[in-house]
Amino acid sequence: MPNNTNMRIGLPVVCFVWEVAMIILFGIFVRYDEFSSPLWPEYMKQHNITSESENDFYYRYPSFQDVHVMIFVGFGFLMTFLKLYGFGGVGLNFLMAAFGIQWALLMQGWLHSFDTGYILIGVENLINADFCVGSVAIAFGALLGKISPVQLMIMTLFQVTLFSVNEWVILTKLHAIDAGGSMTIHTFGAYFGLTVAWILNRPHLEQTNDKEVSVYHSDLFAMIGTLYLWMYWPSFNSAISYHGDGQSRAAINTYCSLAACVLTTVAISSAVDKKGKLFMVHIQNATLAGGVAVGTAAEMMLTPYGSLIVGFICGIISTLGFKYLSPCLHKLRLHDTCGVHNLHAMPGVIGGIVGAITAAAATAEVYGGEIGLSKMFRYEELGYERSSSTQGGYQAAGIAVSLAFAFVGGTIVGFILKLPIWGAPADENCFDDGVYWEVPYEECDDSALKPYAVHVPKQVDSV
Repeated sequence: MPNNTNMRIGLPVVCFVWEVAMIILFGIFVRYDEFSSPLWPEYMKQHNITSESENDFYYRYPSFQDVHVMIFVGFGFLMTFLKLYGFGGVGLNFLMAAFGIQWALLMQGWLHSFDTGYILIGVENLINADFCVGSVAIAFGALLGKISPVQLMIMTLFQVTLFSVNEWVILTKLHAIDAGGSMTIHTFGAYFGLTVAWILNRPHLEQTNDKEVSVYHSDLFAMIGTLYLWMYWPSFNSAISYHGDGQSRAAINTYCSLAACVLTTVAISSAVDKKGKLFMVHIQNATLAGGVAVGTAAEMMLTPYGSLIVGFICGIISTLGFKYLSPCLHKLRLHDTCGVHNLHAMPGVIGGIVGAITAAAATAEVYGGEIGLSKMFRYEELGYERSSSTQGGYQAAGIAVSLAFAFVGGTIVGFILKLPIWGAPADENCFDDGVYWEVPYEECDDSALKPYAVHVPKQVDSV
């Protein structure tokens, strides 16, 4: 396997320099918020808080744990389906996320929680940083196996920056609601990654590389990631919702949508096969589309049956996308390794549309009066009332903003990553751990491992 000299110089330099930069910036700007400060007891007295359980930590940390598992285990193992790229899928996702959460805490902090010269962070900031990194993981899925670790780190730097600004515009300036990130996380992340993938297109990849395939055990590992994502998605969509009824609705709506999505995914996967068999890539991915599509409207009064409808529709659309749309996109020079267009892009846009319609249809009666309606759509932050139809319009504008950031930002970053200095793998070395990892293969009969099978002498214990 050819050595890539860029790894020995480029990757250590990027990791060390950027981590030193994080230490310096955290030292200058980052401080604990009131919930994490030693002054918390004094804060309790000033705000007439009588119980330690009112600390935001107790509300948010269980959700944070679930979201954290989704980012590192769920997304990581979902990308281990390639027979010779398991290390790259889970390992590079680990590297990307560890850097991305640090940069996200800074970027989101400067935009959302910068107070008296400091970024004040608590457990909610950790959740939002994970959300940001989730968007990068989605983009990485479109590029899986085709970029170097250095390229991934460069992309993470730029994408976290763009994500934070896009999120700030949608949530702070437009005052749109997007609890589960259908617009800010999934739509932006997917179309950003797809745009970069289109810029980095490799026209001769199929002629020089036949490693973009899975085997039985690699698909089984990927299914572990699917199950973690599926189980914890209600926490993902409800993590930053309002305490109480908002979080409860978000969890219930997501739960229902995901359940319905599984049945329609299985139905369509069987229906489109000539022998009625199930296709594992559909089960690994399309079963999650319901969680993506219900994200924007998760904490709204979508109703349980409305959530079932969303999941029902997205299971169909996502599965058909994997079966018929992905080959068409491939002919248009858009190579999408993980099929993020079908799992995140289309369901993300659908989620934004569902959110806009649900917001436009909102009434005070449904939300328990004007106070409930104002609380749901954060009208108290605006200083004036919006009509439901106006809120629906702003929700729709959020989709357009995310798409604009994704396409323009993805184009710019794509051309930056196309520079020949980042150690990108040659076509014949794509989807192959051996380029960037020390792979300890032993002699075996497994056809998936034969390209790297080596004879390892058996160790004899001393007597």
